[in-house]
This record gives sequence, C-alpha cells and structure tokens, in this order.
Amino acid sequence: MNIIEIIEKKKHNNKLSTEEIIFVVENYLNGKIADYQMSALLMAIWFNGMDNNEIYDLTISMAKSGKIIDLSSISEKKVDKHSTGGVGDKTSLILLPMVASLGVPVPKISGRGLGHTGGTIDKLESITGFQTDLTIENFIKNVKKIKASIISANINLAPADKHIYSLRDVTGTIDSIPLIASSIMSKKIAGGADAFVLNITVGRGAFIKNISNAILLAETMVDIGRKNQKDTYVVISSMNQPLGFAVGNSLEVQEVISLLNNKGPDDLKEICLFIGAYMLIAGNVTRNVEDGINMLKEVLENGKALNKFKQIVKSQNGDIAQIDKPDLLPKSKYQGEIYSEQKGFIDKVDALLIGDASRILGAGREAKDDAIDLSAGIVLKKKIGQKVNPKDILATLHYNDEKKYFLAKDIVKNAFHVIDKKPKKEPLLLSYIDEHGLKKLQ
Repeated sequence: MNIIEIIEKKKHNNKLSTEEIIFVVENYLNGKIADYQMSALLMAIWFNGMDNNEIYDLTISMAKSGKIIDLSSISEKKVDKHSTGGVGDKTSLILLPMVASLGVPVPKISGRGLGHTGGTIDKLESITGFQTDLTIENFIKNVKKIKASIISANINLAPADKHIYSLRDVTGTIDSIPLIASSIMSKKIAGGADAFVLNITVGRGAFIKNISNAILLAETMVDIGRKNQKDTYVVISSMNQPLGFAVGNSLEVQEVISLLNNKGPDDLKEICLFIGAYMLIAGNVTRNVEDGINMLKEVLENGKALNKFKQIVKSQNGDIAQIDKPDLLPKSKYQGEIYSEQKGFIDKVDALLIGDASRILGAGREAKDDAIDLSAGIVLKKKIGQKVNPKDILATLHYNDEKKYFLAKDIVKNAFHVIDKKPKKEPLLLSYIDEHGLKKLQ
C-alpha cells in the first residue's frame, strides 16, 4: 500500500478501502506522506467525491488521531451544538445557558473566527478574565456542576483534521462536502457528547451558498452521527443577511446579554428557540418542538437562562459585573454612521460585505494568528423589509483606526440595497432533519 496508488485510485473515481483511509490519515500525521501528495489526494476527492462509507471512515480515522474526551462520568445525556458559522452568529452563547438551565449538559468546544465569520472563543474573550483554555478535567468538572462549559479547540482533538484543514485552506479544496462533513464530525465525535444538534447556514454570508449543497451536507453528517450511535439533528437556516443587529465580538456579547434578558432581535430569538428545542429533544427533556420552545421562552422570562450564563462566566473566571452592566465591556473610541441616500424599503443587507467590513475594522482576522480588536464592529440599524428615508441611519461602525473606517464605510453602504416596494419576507429557517428525515419549513 502506498500513497501514489491511493491517489491514482481516487483520481479514477474508485472507492478507497477503510485500510487505505487509515493509512493516509496516520502517515500524513506522522510526516510520511508529503503535503504535495496529500494535496493531490484532496483535489481528487474534491473532483470525484466520496461515498458515505468512505466519509465515515475518514471521519473516524481523524477523530481517533488524537484524544477522545470521556464524558461517561456525567450520567445525563450530553448534547453538543455546532454551527457552520456566518455573520453575527452568536447562537452558541445564547443556547448553552438556555438549554443548560433546563438540565441538559452541554459540553462545547469552539473555535476562533477566520475571514468574514466570527468565532465563539473571540466573543467570549471580550469578557474580562474569561478563560477558554481550561484543562479537560476542569471542563468536565464544570459540565458536571453547572451543566455547561466552553473551551477552545486547541487541545489535542482530531489533530489530523487540523493539519488537513490547513492544507485545504491553501489548495482550494475547502468547499468539498465529504471534507467539510468529516472535518466537523471528527471534532464532534472526539468531543465525547452523546448527541449533536447542527446548524448549517446557507447564503451570502455562509460557506455553503445554495440549499441543495446544504441538504447534502446535512444528510451526510446525520449519516455519520447515526453510524456512530449519536443522535444527530440538523437545522438549515439562511445567512443572506447578518443574524441579529450586532457584528463584532464585544458588540455581539452585548446582544447576547440583551436576548438573555428576554429582549434582543426577533430573528436571533427565533433561531435560538428552534435549535434549542431540538437540543432539548436530543437531551430527552421533551419530545416535541412546540413544548421545547415554550420551555425555552420560560427560562428567558424568569431569568434562569441569564443566571446560567453568569454561572458559566464565573466558573471560567470571567467578570460577571460586565454581564450585569454591559457598558463595562470593551468599547471603541469612535463611532461612524452610514446614512441612506434613498427612500424606499431595504431589499438586501449583504452578509458577506458586512462581514468583510467588520473584519477590515479589526473585528476579524485573515490568518489564525492575527490579533483582533474586540471592540470593533458594526451595529445594523435597518434590515430587510424595513422602510427607510434619506438620512436615516443604516448602520453604525465602531472603530479605533480611522484608516480602517474609511476602507470599511463604502463596503457597508454597498451592502444595503433599497427598492420602491416592500419585498417579500425572507424565511430564516429553511429545513431540518430529525428522526423522521428531511422536512422543509419553507
């Protein structure tokens, strides 16, 4: 068995055996397979794909390349939530305390933002003192004690995936359904939870651009989860415009606190209630979505979700005074307004352009080691369907560097499109997959 034969086999669209996939993962990780050889194989996979058995074998091989977290000391059913990301997506920070306050343990391993998308770990580090580099022992201890904990993905989880992902990033093979599915699910399986609720975002601000690919990815990940005896649910949602109003780390944490106070944007609340209901179903707390939504509404109304968030922050050495007084969170020196020049209705708020502008202001990074400005970002004042007049504020830019502001402001202005008639409302929730299969919501 050698890598040249395996590359040739996949180049001619033939199926790789379990043994061949294990051979590739093990020998690439130990340096016996060179980057240029792995690149050739990844491109062959990009062109010819993999069947479900190949994808499963690749997932398990990458999951087993490092540590598998043992959560068996926690008796209840553990539920992990994952999103493919987007612009303004702060759902994890809301869902963890909501679901944990209803007794479901939620062990969450999260990453940092890259490019136009934000990262959960960066957002949490806006809270002074918040530690995301906990030991596995402390992580498990927190999940046992308060039902939730969030740590960064820098522990030895699926290291083969980390190396392969870095290569995909520079070889044009990021947008491969088999490689995306195996990357996500290898880390989920290594994380040790009993069930997964996955949110696939689709549209301008997402990595997946069309609904057919989103459904294919969803079905592929569900197949992997179930073959590994993990209950797996998927919610597919739109990311054509940013989620909520705030884009940028500290700004998004403020919006999280607002929603946990039972305020905040309607679209953000809608998606959190729907995904959260499936987390409760996965955790055996309820059997149907409607009951789950009502339970989650109640913990927002009675303050239990907010109190649980404070417990999470305190357990990871964060300053809970900033949760009570969000004005204490990092603030930018300057704010700049973007004004409408037209009368009409907002027809488009391009999530990709807003994400790019936020990154330019300093809220995101191009490379994983880049420093970010926790206070920078954008707060939308108008979204799709809303009426505007000349000189109405479309968005407020928060910045500390005037050069960055001048680069970003025209991008933000171009993200908004105004038309004469009120547009048809775009659905946020598109489809889901549960134990009964795929269901379209719109």
